[in-house]
This record gives sequence, structure tokens and C-alpha cells, in this order.
Amino acid sequence: MPRKQPKAMTTPASDLLAWYDRHRRYLPWRSAPGETADPYHVWLAEIMLQQTTVVTVGPYYTDFLARWPTVADLAAAPLDDVLTAWAGLGYYARARNLKKCAQTVVAEHGGHFPRTEEGLLKLPGIGPYTAAAVAAIAFDQPATILDGNVERVMARIHRVATPLPKAKVELRALAARYTPDVRPGDYAQAIMDLGATICTPARPRCFLCPWRETCAAHAAGDMESFPRKSPKAARPQRYGICFLMLDKAGRIALEKRPEKGLLGGMVQVPTSDWLGKVFDQDTAADLAPLKAKWRRLDGSVTHVFTHFALHLTLFAATGVKVDSRYQWVGIDQLGNVALPSVMRKVVAHGLAKLV
Repeated sequence: MPRKQPKAMTTPASDLLAWYDRHRRYLPWRSAPGETADPYHVWLAEIMLQQTTVVTVGPYYTDFLARWPTVADLAAAPLDDVLTAWAGLGYYARARNLKKCAQTVVAEHGGHFPRTEEGLLKLPGIGPYTAAAVAAIAFDQPATILDGNVERVMARIHRVATPLPKAKVELRALAARYTPDVRPGDYAQAIMDLGATICTPARPRCFLCPWRETCAAHAAGDMESFPRKSPKAARPQRYGICFLMLDKAGRIALEKRPEKGLLGGMVQVPTSDWLGKVFDQDTAADLAPLKAKWRRLDGSVTHVFTHFALHLTLFAATGVKVDSRYQWVGIDQLGNVALPSVMRKVVAHGLAKLV
């Protein structure tokens, strides 16, 4: 009678990879399991995905690759073109660093991304998470990634009581124990998919999870209590005034922000400083960029940045003339300038109130 073959031993990583092979997400920047991914594609997607959803990133990623198919193409692109293409993704320092990183890869590495975490970390705009993600996904290096999805999975599996952000060191050590030497790139994408589609912040679908049998939080029935988080401080509030100027043809006067600082290098409707106090509206004329018949528009525009909320009051003047500091842009051409989301809100609100 033939002897039964022993059952192959499984590990958490192999269980997750088996799940990934059946249920992985199909994303524009992702290669098939086991296939080599293009480092440029991986890097571009990972930079875009920081603080941004997959659904939002998809069209931007496709557009960037159509305009700049290689890292050399991106390195040679004018910064204003890159910022304009980035408009709407937010966190515009990422766009400036994207350009710098592409230039560095071309100038110092012959157009090839470094293959190691250490080498990738030396590039502009690449931090520990992105370096690990590119090393693992593009070069199949056993690098441990730690983003919000991985933190949540590890915190639940081990019921880590330490609150974030203090728990990051502990969670990274736990995540490293799971990172395999075999198929580390697929594993990195698998654990991100697990957090994004199964081990979600609210109402996790534990019945579909390949790790539910070893998950301490699932056993205790308190999955949504993890990861623990320190109480958030109240978000600071800032205030400012925007000055919407139109000429007789209905074009809008825009100016470029300084290269450094928040929204650096982007285009804006002229604005006052953004301060932590409400402006005295009677002083608006003193803050205006030029003398004109200014009128205050009803309502205001609120935009939430990472570290503060901004409240903008609008004043408008029509039929004005401006100097060379400003550029006149037709309403139908606003999509061709690097206008950040907050300023798109300002323009939309202002034009609606002027009708």
C-alpha cells in the first residue's frame, strides 16, 4: 500500500500568498504574480498613493505614464507641467520631489532606480515605506513595508495595546517576522490588499480572512478596537482673504506662489496671509493687491489641509488691469495651469456668486 505523502507545512506568508493568488486587486501599476514590475511604475504609483485613494490615483497614474513614459521623460519635463498634471492630488511637495527624484535617478544612476532600500532612501522624496515598497515589489527584495493597512493587520492579529503612533516600532518588528524570503514582492502587495479589502477599519470581513484563525482580536471579538490611537489634538483654524480679479473678457488674474513652502510653485488667486484669527473685513481694501471697486461675495470657502483647516472670504473686482506679476487665464483654460484644489474651490465659488 503506497505511503501517504506528508502534508506541506504552511506559514502565515504562504497562506496569505495563496489568498492573494485568488483574490488580488487588478491595479494599473501592478504586474501579474511572479512577474517583474517596472521600478518606475511602482515608484510613481507609491508616491501618488501617499495620503490618496486608489480610485483617485488611477486616472492620474495613467495620464502621467502617457505624458512621461520613462523616468528620463519625467526628469526632462518642465516643473510647471508636472505640477499642473498633479493638481488635485494634493500634498504638492510630493510633485516637486517627484521631479527631483527623477532627475537624480537619471543624473546619478543612469536612469535606473537603486535596487536596495538603502539606495532608494537616498533619493529625494523617498521615505522608509516607499523605499521598502519599491525594493520589494520592483526588485523582489525581502523588505518589510509598514503603511496604515499593515499597521492595522498587525495590531489586530496581536491585539497590540500600545496606541499609535508610539506603537509603530512594535508593529514594524511584528511585520518583519511575517515578511518571507520567497515572493516578497507579491507578499507586500498581498498584505496591503488584505488591509484594504478585508481587514478594513470598520466592519472587517473576518470570515474571508486567511489569517482569522490566528488573529487574537478576532478571537476576542474586538477587531474594531485596534489599532489603538492616541487622542488627536484639535485641528488649528486659519483664515484669509482671496481677491478674485477679472478683466473685461472674463479672464481671471492668477499668480504663482513661492517655490518653497505650502503649495510651493502652484498657481493661486491672489490671497492674504493665512492667519490664526478672523480678518477684520473692513481692512480688506488695505490687503488687496490693487485699488479697485471690491465687493465681498456671499459665503466662504473652507479647505482642510493635513495640519489645519483654512477658511477663505472672497472679494471680487471686474474690469481691472494688472501688472506682469499676474497672468490672465480664461475660464476654459484653468485645467492647463497648476491650480491646487483649494484654489479651484475659490474660483468655482467666486464665479458662482458673480453670476
